[in-house]
Amino acid sequence: MRFIDEACIQIKAGHGGHGCVSFRREKFIPKGGPNGGNGGDGGSVYLKADRRLLSLYDFRLKRSYTAENGRPGQGSQCDGRKGQDLILGLPVGTQVYVQEDGKEWLLTDLESQDALFLAARGGRGGKGNEFFKSATQRAPRFAQPGEEGQCLNLRLVLKILADVGLLGLPNAGKSTFISAVSQARPKIAPYPFTTLEPNLGVVIDENDADKRMVMADIPGLVEGAHLGLGLGHRFLRHIERTRFLIHIASCEELSPDDPWAVFALLDEELKNFDAQLSERKQIRVINKIDLLSEEALQALQAKARQDGQKIFFISAQEKTGLEELMREVWQAFDSLPPSAALLSPQSQQKTESGMEEFPEIEVNYCHE
Repeated sequence: MRFIDEACIQIKAGHGGHGCVSFRREKFIPKGGPNGGNGGDGGSVYLKADRRLLSLYDFRLKRSYTAENGRPGQGSQCDGRKGQDLILGLPVGTQVYVQEDGKEWLLTDLESQDALFLAARGGRGGKGNEFFKSATQRAPRFAQPGEEGQCLNLRLVLKILADVGLLGLPNAGKSTFISAVSQARPKIAPYPFTTLEPNLGVVIDENDADKRMVMADIPGLVEGAHLGLGLGHRFLRHIERTRFLIHIASCEELSPDDPWAVFALLDEELKNFDAQLSERKQIRVINKIDLLSEEALQALQAKARQDGQKIFFISAQEKTGLEELMREVWQAFDSLPPSAALLSPQSQQKTESGMEEFPEIEVNYCHE
């Protein structure tokens, strides 16, 4: 199954059932009173975060979702059945935007497992003519129609929830690194853009089997990524919720004059994409040191100390230097809290209330 992190769908809540116009007509009771039942409410559409789902692939195959309509009322004071609610499962970390009249705003952010959000409320069922019976109106010959359910056009955006994001230019060795420290088995090949979709790996602490860390291998970025170049915006958003970043560079990318310029390049891309993201803690790593001579490696290490740069030198292929690096990674994991995505005040208000109330509508009656 392909990894899809964005999809547009339409959801429709069920319409309320119409109220019934009916009168009691039995033997010896030729002029019984009104007994029309009420219509049932339409089913609502809920969005629920489900950890088992990892992609929005299914929403590319089916784009329209409708809850069940309420049943109409019947005679003998029989109310119509309520329409069945529709619950759409979405991956944890999905942001839901409403699109209307060329505008878009955040509706909710499903950040936690089993988070449930009422996205579209079903229409209210209409009242039967028995409801309108009164001392001055003993035989009402009208009933109330059911209300229409709400219809919304939604854009779903999945932002992977991971503790650590691997950052680096194409072919820096991120996939090899994540396969060396976790059970993830991403595609690995000696050419740029081998990774075309994020890979997740679960890293288990050797000293505590219950302690786990989710690491995301983000596809290679290039200069100008904040403008959409390379894989651009499509994957930069997947590192917005990480606690910290591991910035991996290949020794093949280092410039003799300024070997640390490779880190500055992607730092600038992060800053242009999201200023807060550029301030997130980074652990800097030089990979593929197995390609360097002993003298060249020692010279690089000496220059890092001279420049006050804390850089880890590893070979993910040969699994050299990983132990020291992972100690630093676990220390950062323990000291930094999970990154919480902030919702806009408008979306927070919607989330707390569950859904905005339907506007008051004029009651229309259908005559017999």
